Amino acid sequence: MVLLQKFVSTKQVLWVSLFTLSLGGWPAAKAYAANGNNQAGGQACHILVVGDSLSAAYGLPVEQGWVALMERRLKEKFPRCTLTNASISGETTAGGKTRLPALLKQHKPTQVVLELGANDGLRGLPIETMKNNLSSMIDMARNAQAKTVLVGMQIPPNYGPAYSRRFGEAFTELAKQHRVPLVPFLLNGFAQNPDAFQADGIHPNAAQQPRMLDNVWAALEGTIKTR
Repeated sequence: MVLLQKFVSTKQVLWVSLFTLSLGGWPAAKAYAANGNNQAGGQACHILVVGDSLSAAYGLPVEQGWVALMERRLKEKFPRCTLTNASISGETTAGGKTRLPALLKQHKPTQVVLELGANDGLRGLPIETMKNNLSSMIDMARNAQAKTVLVGMQIPPNYGPAYSRRFGEAFTELAKQHRVPLVPFLLNGFAQNPDAFQADGIHPNAAQQPRMLDNVWAALEGTIKTR
């Protein structure tokens, strides 16, 4: 999410303001019925994470990022599951949509964690375009027999209250439309704390990565248990 820096003030507090919208009522995760066919427990799984810098451990050693932490948790709780992190800093939903077919073909995932959209919003791109891209990616995953976990985000209120509200609502609408598990807000639980971020005031520091993992895990775990 390097591109975020072009659209946000250098003051650390502005990144914090990105997440002051409707935080009080967010649950850790909200699950809708997962897409795909449930199978008997105990089978192997492969999880593909497609995201931006928030999932690519930007500014941190890779092993400290929430995705690497999730891989360790998988080894403890679901030792037959593996993980591929295909996240790229600066990625948009358009970029993810372009890359996903090859990723699905190469890795044959059983679950896709889709963490994209923040860069679309911070560029002020049309929300319907973002929704269409994410919708297409969910359909691609379903057609490849993979379940999708959709990770939601928010954008700064300085983009206008209507745009900011519609941006956040887009993820909930997509999760209901496609009946997939939703993580309402990746940075839930610490977004209002400026000390939770790196020096750029944009990317969460190492101490917050376990909390990001917990936010995603609450929605992801059920898709593994129902295999």
